[in-house]
Amino acid sequence: MNGAEGTRHVARKRFGQNFLVDRGVVARILDAIDPKPAQEMVEIGPGLGALTGPLLERLARLHAIELDRDLAARLRERYPPERLILHEGDALRFDFATLPAPLRVVGNLPYNVSTPLLFHLAGFAGRFVDLHFMLQREVVERMVAAPSTPQYGRLSVMLQYRFRMRKLFAVPAGAFRPAPKVESAVVRLLPLVRPEVLASDEPLFADTVTRAFSHRRKTLRNSLSGLATESDIRAAGIEPGLRAENLSVADFVALSNRIGGRAARA
Repeated sequence: MNGAEGTRHVARKRFGQNFLVDRGVVARILDAIDPKPAQEMVEIGPGLGALTGPLLERLARLHAIELDRDLAARLRERYPPERLILHEGDALRFDFATLPAPLRVVGNLPYNVSTPLLFHLAGFAGRFVDLHFMLQREVVERMVAAPSTPQYGRLSVMLQYRFRMRKLFAVPAGAFRPAPKVESAVVRLLPLVRPEVLASDEPLFADTVTRAFSHRRKTLRNSLSGLATESDIRAAGIEPGLRAENLSVADFVALSNRIGGRAARA
């Protein structure tokens, strides 16, 4: 979690750096996580260490992934390597299967890469106990949105397939230096041991969701033209005149399973 402790490090826009400086917010995040000494945890983007230090007061050791070389060097100077195991690189390309499981994850995700990073992490959902993130409030609202609401979209469906999620609390822009132009929020993700409804072909499920929301104002019969027939849509128990935003996660699973089943029978 990016943080500042009396240092003159200049935030780098290309890394999406906004350093958390509000100790009250740090305390609320720590209370929400409630780390225990023997638990394995990784922090994405520790930055200047606002949360890293408090976490290490409760944990025997902490893994951290940091892209900024200058910040990584500062963290190495501050914490012994047996306590803070630093992985220098891009979390978007990091193989979380190399870390011990079960694993807890925490991070202040840079807003410019938050969505692709969430999708990347979803691929390792089975290894995680939980994930706590600071994100742009708008992104959190999209993550937890219900069908038939303006915020509901591809991100909602794809993450709700893997996780049970809850917005914990909002964080004002003034809690950061430099202050971002948007408000933030902390969200908790709990991986589902098994998706509540199982897609028989997950790449096809993802493609169906992506296509349906790529023209979200179009009806399904139009947005899914070339992928699903009206018969497919009706056979999945869905009205072809509906739009993507009207479908639940279970609806999308049923629809992609129907498309996959037709392809297998052909």
